[in-house]
Amino acid sequence: MTDSGLTDTATERLRAGAPADTAMLIAVAIGALVAVGLGVFAKLHEPQFFSINIAGFSSGTAVKSWLATLALALALFQLVSAFVMYRLTPGRVPAWIGPAHVWSGRLAVLASVPVAVHCLYALGFGDTDGRVFFHSLFGCFFYGVFVTKMILLTRRGLRGWVIPIAGGLLFFGLVYVWLTSALWFFQTSGITL
Repeated sequence: MTDSGLTDTATERLRAGAPADTAMLIAVAIGALVAVGLGVFAKLHEPQFFSINIAGFSSGTAVKSWLATLALALALFQLVSAFVMYRLTPGRVPAWIGPAHVWSGRLAVLASVPVAVHCLYALGFGDTDGRVFFHSLFGCFFYGVFVTKMILLTRRGLRGWVIPIAGGLLFFGLVYVWLTSALWFFQTSGITL
């Protein structure tokens, strides 16, 4: 027993987890700074109302909605593949699932970047109504969690729940952003290109 009342093995486990816990807190702090920084930039930046557009789409909003939908579809694959990798589904884990999980995540973020750049640069942080405000808020949250998760993926010795929680928050953020933007667009404009 130590003076604090903990057994020696419990104390050793606490000390062993300290660097990983510190790394986790630093990653969360950096992610929070990114989220706040994006929000501050979007709020202070004078919106340019410049729209991304790709030939074949009716508007920049349609492009953004379809890219966001692609990101959501890839994120759904991320969710399913994570369940398989963590053995939360019956059967064995196929060898291809790990690389497919990684690449679907990369492609999901890649699809979301033009949308985020347009939202930040062209529209700014909106607060005209609840939908727009929460869309802006969760857009910043999404990229803050993304940065946090990417930093955490480079760390060893993290507690087993850290990466799944970060991934779940990332998925939640993307779903909420999609619900308040692409789904809203499809409901008001119809499912068009």
